Amino acid sequence: MPLKSPVDVQGAAWVPEAGRIATSNMNRFCQAMEARWGRRFDDYDALHAWSVEHLDEFWNGLWDFAGIVAQSKGERVLEQGATMESVRWFPDARLNFAENLLRFRGDADALVFWGEDKVKRRLSRDELYAAVARVAAALRARGVKTGDRVAAYMPNSPDTIIAMLAAASIGAIFSSASPDFGPQGIVDRFGQIEPVVLFATDGYHYNGKSHSCLGKLREIAEQLPTVHTVVICPYLDLADPTAGIRAAVTLDELTAEYATASDIRFEQLPFDHPLYIVFSSGTTGVPKCIVHRAGGALTLHLKEHQLHGNLCDGSRLFYFATCSWVMWNWLASGLASGAALMLYDGSPFAADNHILFDYMQAERFTHFGTSAKFIEACAKLGLEPGRTHETGSVEVLYSTGSPLMVEGYDYIYRAFKRDVHVASISGGTDLLGAFVGGNPVLPVWVGEIQCKQLGMAVDVFDEEGRPVTERKGELVCTRPFTTQPLYFWADPEGRKYHEAYFGRFPGVWCHGDFCEETAHGGFIVHGRSDATLNPGGVRIGTAEIYRQVEQLEEVMESAVIGQNWPPEKQGDVRVVLFVRLREGIALDETLADRIRRQIRDNTTPRHVPARVVQVPDIPRTKSGKIVELAIRQVVHGEPVKNTGALANPEALEHFRERAELQS
Repeated sequence: MPLKSPVDVQGAAWVPEAGRIATSNMNRFCQAMEARWGRRFDDYDALHAWSVEHLDEFWNGLWDFAGIVAQSKGERVLEQGATMESVRWFPDARLNFAENLLRFRGDADALVFWGEDKVKRRLSRDELYAAVARVAAALRARGVKTGDRVAAYMPNSPDTIIAMLAAASIGAIFSSASPDFGPQGIVDRFGQIEPVVLFATDGYHYNGKSHSCLGKLREIAEQLPTVHTVVICPYLDLADPTAGIRAAVTLDELTAEYATASDIRFEQLPFDHPLYIVFSSGTTGVPKCIVHRAGGALTLHLKEHQLHGNLCDGSRLFYFATCSWVMWNWLASGLASGAALMLYDGSPFAADNHILFDYMQAERFTHFGTSAKFIEACAKLGLEPGRTHETGSVEVLYSTGSPLMVEGYDYIYRAFKRDVHVASISGGTDLLGAFVGGNPVLPVWVGEIQCKQLGMAVDVFDEEGRPVTERKGELVCTRPFTTQPLYFWADPEGRKYHEAYFGRFPGVWCHGDFCEETAHGGFIVHGRSDATLNPGGVRIGTAEIYRQVEQLEEVMESAVIGQNWPPEKQGDVRVVLFVRLREGIALDETLADRIRRQIRDNTTPRHVPARVVQVPDIPRTKSGKIVELAIRQVVHGEPVKNTGALANPEALEHFRERAELQS
């Protein structure tokens, strides 16, 4: 029998129709597991409980349901060590990640690319396979082997996907970063992992302007001595792009001898073979290098795409992401479900703010992914894509990067589309996916992430490590999952790894999100734990303040920190709010009082900032996240160790030695 949606859905923003539930991949999976394991799942709660209590049955069933291509799966699913840190998944399996992403063939679209309104490309499934075959053959000829690192300093373009798939087919470990990084930011990342090949762009477009990367690339190549080949992929088509760059060839020169390569030798490797190295934000020091396993990335993304997003053969998947953000890795895996990837590089507000909606309409996206900040900005700009564009093809609208506020949900259902599944998701780089997120068979409640994801034993712990519901606490995971990092690079004894995730609650993954589980079984994320405010010993999530402040028409965005106060009293803080206002508006006492009143009336007196300060810009990471910790460091006169990780490091100067904060 089909999964049942909750009976009490009065007040829900969106409720899936019975027919939509019955035909969903989630329901098909549920019925397949009932038949296979002899179990009954009346609703999603029962299905989720089974998925975490019987991890072997769940991941075994998902493997077969998704049709994973492998030389062998083996009998064993999970080999548990002494702790959650020392697990092995499918220890007898042999497979190749790239082979699974390239298993769909034919003339249907595989990749569509827009570089703002200046560059457009399209590759069919057969054309993508042939391009990967050429690059893989060339890399093998240059000595690239299993375990070598291949890096990419690239925009979110087809060439980056091709480079990743070629590296993965060999068993090389792939790592990427976006071309808006400066040389030091790239060397801080790639210098640690010692790549042998570097794919790089000659430049990129942003907000209508072209930016050459060749000067930066010359400097980077000199500081990466292990790189024996720099492959320049033309984007701006600059003259003589290899001039002065050590060991450089163009992409065409690299593959010239392999133009007729038509087959790919996919190395069959263990499930736990390293696939990606991704990096922490690096705003408090040199970025951590997080190593992820190939089988884990494949299984987790198939689960999230097919079951939680209802992705299928023929879907058209878009996510606005750069190659520095884990959502790029997540997007790439959509090929394994037969989706065409809608790639974009540049400003999301190009072409009079409408570029992404123009792209959506032209290519008929079925899945539209973006950040909560983009949604909030569209609302502030008064954009109404449901009126100006055709949104009928969009089935799922994803949001991540920061909590999606109640007003964000309201905006989507008012200005974008009434019948759309809004899937807010939360997880991150550490797990290459989500702990909590969307579900096509459950209702959407405004302000709430819908549910725990299948196979993820998620809970909320209080300060003493006890599970709580409808109370704020730490987001934890109490059982193994397939994308636990293999290890951190250059952390041979695993000390940094242990401290990052298991130092707070022994044997339990502590994710670092301050959140609560709701009466609906959904989740509200109140901000990062390390940015949580603590005035008078009471913990306050920053998202609670942002939600109120950014409802005001005058406020474009804001940042809030706890300032040590008074300076001589260790451990106590006062709340300080920074606001970026609409052009032409200046902060005065009347507006400051309105801001304080908005916060006080809708939260508590402890949330009200002691100081409200206007700034012209707010620093953020390359993926758009506000860096509260870096702001706090500047306010306290402490050094920010790695400004190269920021998209706009110059904005930090607006927070230094502010007179408003000295009394």
